[in-house]
Amino acid sequence: MTEETPGFEEKPDVPSGATPDDAEPQAASEEGAAPAGDASENAGLVAQLDQVRTALSERTADLQRLQAEYQNYRRRVERDRVAVKEVAVANLLSELLPVLDDVGRAREHGELVGGFKSVAESLETTVAKLGLQQFGKEGEPFDPTIHEALMHSYAPDVTETTCVAILQPGYRIGERTIRPARVAVAEPQPGAQTVKPAEDAAEGQDSSGAEDDAGTKESGGPDEG
Repeated sequence: MTEETPGFEEKPDVPSGATPDDAEPQAASEEGAAPAGDASENAGLVAQLDQVRTALSERTADLQRLQAEYQNYRRRVERDRVAVKEVAVANLLSELLPVLDDVGRAREHGELVGGFKSVAESLETTVAKLGLQQFGKEGEPFDPTIHEALMHSYAPDVTETTCVAILQPGYRIGERTIRPARVAVAEPQPGAQTVKPAEDAAEGQDSSGAEDDAGTKESGGPDEG
């Protein structure tokens, strides 16, 4: 069993040619270099984080733009689909209008009876479900946007151009007119509005003259003369 030599103390390794006082500044310099390295590493991480945030913002903007374009595309497709459907239905119903005219004439002459009546009513119900609407009535004002005048006459009992007979009813789908109503129209008699004011003026003159005569008699002017 060995005995330690009293008074012997271990000392840190010191390079040859260096004194113990030189070892202390070297250790202090190593301790000061460590925080500088951490700062540079943190700066690099911050720069990378900024790049990631910038890339994320750009990708988010691209995604939002693509989503908006997709929504616009869906709306255009839906609008075009509805328009194509309306055109197809309008073309089909246009081919059925002569049949509906025959049904209407048969109803007017009392020939819509029996099985023919059931078929005609089923046809009218079906086209009504597809959105077909009939318009055109006698006595309504003439509108060139929805009426087609086939006959023209004058009448003393109208104050404006009026539909006096419906030769063929008009049909529409929603706001789309498939066929205008073919009508006979009547206009006011020419000069009827000019003669009436002249008569009113004559009546006004007669009444004013009568009032003047009455006033003269009441004043007693001629008797005094």
